[in-house]
Amino acid sequence: MVTSSNKYLNDWIDDIAARAKPDKIVWIDGSEAQINELRELAVSTGSMIRLNEEKLPNCFLHRTDPNDVARVEGRTYICCKNEEDAGPTNHWMEPAKMYEKLYGLLEGSMKGRTMYVIPYSMSVVGSPFAKYGIELTDSTYVVLNMAIMTRVGEKVLEAIGDRTDFIRGVHTQGTLDPEEKYIVHFPEDNVIFSVNSNYGGNVLQGKKCFALRMASNQGRKEGWMAEHMLILGVENPKGEVRYVCGAFPSACGKTNLAMLIPPEGYRKNGWKTWCVGDDIAWLRPGEDGRLWAVNPENGFFGVAPGTSMKSNPNALESTREGTIFTNVALDTSDNTVWWEGMNKTPPAHAIDWLGRDWTPDSPDKAAHPNSRFTAPARNCPCKSPEFENPKGVPISAIIFGGRRAKTAPLVYQSRDWKHGVFVGSIMASETTAAATGQVGVVRRDPMAMLPFCGYHMADYWQHWLDMEQKIANPPKIFNVNWFRTDEEGNFIWPGFGDNLRVLEWILARCFDEIDAQECALGFIPKASDINLEGCDVDEKTVEGLLSVDRELWKAECEGIREY
Repeated sequence: MVTSSNKYLNDWIDDIAARAKPDKIVWIDGSEAQINELRELAVSTGSMIRLNEEKLPNCFLHRTDPNDVARVEGRTYICCKNEEDAGPTNHWMEPAKMYEKLYGLLEGSMKGRTMYVIPYSMSVVGSPFAKYGIELTDSTYVVLNMAIMTRVGEKVLEAIGDRTDFIRGVHTQGTLDPEEKYIVHFPEDNVIFSVNSNYGGNVLQGKKCFALRMASNQGRKEGWMAEHMLILGVENPKGEVRYVCGAFPSACGKTNLAMLIPPEGYRKNGWKTWCVGDDIAWLRPGEDGRLWAVNPENGFFGVAPGTSMKSNPNALESTREGTIFTNVALDTSDNTVWWEGMNKTPPAHAIDWLGRDWTPDSPDKAAHPNSRFTAPARNCPCKSPEFENPKGVPISAIIFGGRRAKTAPLVYQSRDWKHGVFVGSIMASETTAAATGQVGVVRRDPMAMLPFCGYHMADYWQHWLDMEQKIANPPKIFNVNWFRTDEEGNFIWPGFGDNLRVLEWILARCFDEIDAQECALGFIPKASDINLEGCDVDEKTVEGLLSVDRELWKAECEGIREY
């Protein structure tokens, strides 16, 4: 059985076990045998439903508590000693007070349950980027998801050795009482607590908790960046692969862009795209003066509704094996899954995400709007050959974007790094179901990091500005908007694979291969420089998409100042 000789680690586990009082403790070794055993256990206890082995081998369906379906920003805390360091956009409580509250909730919370010890690595074990954590949990769902999303097991324990600088995480599903739900980060102590939740974004601690909130703090101290960004490689007909990072708030097409399939004409000409990451990028200055990025994760935690063979075939293909589906519908005809937007033919009969009978005539949706799939990166047809490269990939462009119906043009380039930081800081988009609250309200989300920055937002922007001194050859910074609408509210730009037409211009700008025209916002393409061959959009439409409405932007400036 896997254990550790690290006294610091063992003492901490003993302390948590003494408080939570689990019936037993099981260490996760990362072996397929142990994972299979836990899958069987989850099925036998009703936590997971095994799906059709022929169509979806090793795939399972899980339903969360109906009150536990999304990240809860109102219950998420950054508890540093000085309230000012948490900043005005984070919830704060004095650390000693919060520990007292959490230890009270932890008391006896694992009685009758097993406490699992998950050693996990963010990024490739042994990589210069790698950071390690231990999550203690009483949920087989968490163990099985963490085994997909991160690298878990013995190798991680070996890498930790006798170190004490790993992230210590505690999760208990407890009673799932929404009034006592806490997702808490203690950046100065390297500690994360998730109590009374079992929703992925709150309890898969390697995800937003570690990879963004804790890591953004670490990066600031150590001179690197943890960002809510996709990483995409674009290979041109000459065989050159150039990499971009992109930050987009939830439901703004981030995963679709990360797994983009080039339009047919581009494919015929030899263009290819490679997914390095769909959600999180850790960026470090390289010895060559460029910014290098890795995806610290090992899987995809994607929003299911709207994912289809039309919108994102690579994402759907990624879910074909070894995937956990959460809060989607169960198609009873063949024991597979279904969600709104998957195809045009809903099942004649299904069990909805609440476990109720559902037919196409049912008034409610079959899948929750924030239902998810946790899929292994190894399944992705466009997974980059550099995915496991411990040194990462060099970044040529950073792209910001959001959903704006009228204001932002299709694409514009910032004048320089400082201006690019400003462009990222004013990002705005319409809210979605991924965060609890109202849908469709314009919300500012700087760098798509507002819910994920583990310290004061002003210090975060300062860190971005300071990074310029560390990078001799910084990436160029752009803003895109795929979501301009016409008078009827229809999207004008086709999006999806056609977004490569814009990326082609962006990358040509990064390598000084094409001109641009200056406008009030920065630099925009000449409409004729966007390749429209085989596209349903004409040059005149692109001119409209690149237009900047002065009056709208004057109003936008008022909003920016107020923010």
